Amino acid sequence: MTTLASPQFSPEEIDQINRDLAGKTPQEILNWALDNVKGLYQTTAFGLTGLAALDMISKISLERNEIHMVPLIFLDTLYHFKETTDLAQLASDTYLAPLHTYTPQNASSPSSFEAEYGPRLWETDEDSYDYLVKVEPAQRAYEELGVKAVVTGRRKSQGEERAGLKVVEVDERGLIKVNPLIEWSFGQVKEYIDKENVPYNPLLDQGYRSIGDWHSTAKPDPSATSSSNGDAGERAGRWQGKKKSECGLHKDYFQMKRAFEEKRREAVEVAQDNGVDVQV
Repeated sequence: MTTLASPQFSPEEIDQINRDLAGKTPQEILNWALDNVKGLYQTTAFGLTGLAALDMISKISLERNEIHMVPLIFLDTLYHFKETTDLAQLASDTYLAPLHTYTPQNASSPSSFEAEYGPRLWETDEDSYDYLVKVEPAQRAYEELGVKAVVTGRRKSQGEERAGLKVVEVDERGLIKVNPLIEWSFGQVKEYIDKENVPYNPLLDQGYRSIGDWHSTAKPDPSATSSSNGDAGERAGRWQGKKKSECGLHKDYFQMKRAFEEKRREAVEVAQDNGVDVQV
């Protein structure tokens, strides 16, 4: 059973917080979160925005005579590029940031995942794939670690569903999401990374801009990234040719959970009807 987080703020307080934080710098937003939010972690796949937030948190922590005040949660889908998994460890080591890595349930490698759930699930059932490699592991992490709030790397300029983001949001589980770099452009993030010598994914130097699983990441079409703000096509290399812009982490958790469980039940019933003994 999913444990709902106890509300830390009323809806009215959230509205006021967002008014108060409007126009604040990412560092000011992070300082507010450190002072006012309980159970704060950073969920990150070590993209540029997440890395910028990580560096800022480190600097704020040192100003407060702390090592690193916000532990990291990395969801290892088992299909990340090696450059991404290497960067996760490098970033943790560089900033002395506690790193909690979660993998899909009952799987520790692509072969064991596919033995459990079938080959190329991202092609045959995208929603179930997203649930298994991101949504369920994230929820497991939140419950095991006592997470009540997360720092995310989402920004308005990334477009699609992210255009209407607020600085502080509360999802259907009561989980607080803090988006400190919400108003920054890709250019501002990259400028910060370069200025502060923040380690980043070497794939970015090969033309990638948004990096996820190897099977759903490609170099974006240069024409898609040539907009007035330079950000419209930032995630164009993800899920190319599909009407999709989010992996499931920022969709309704309960809806995704119900849909997956219903599909799983149906698959088990079909298998049993065919005389195959399958455990639910």
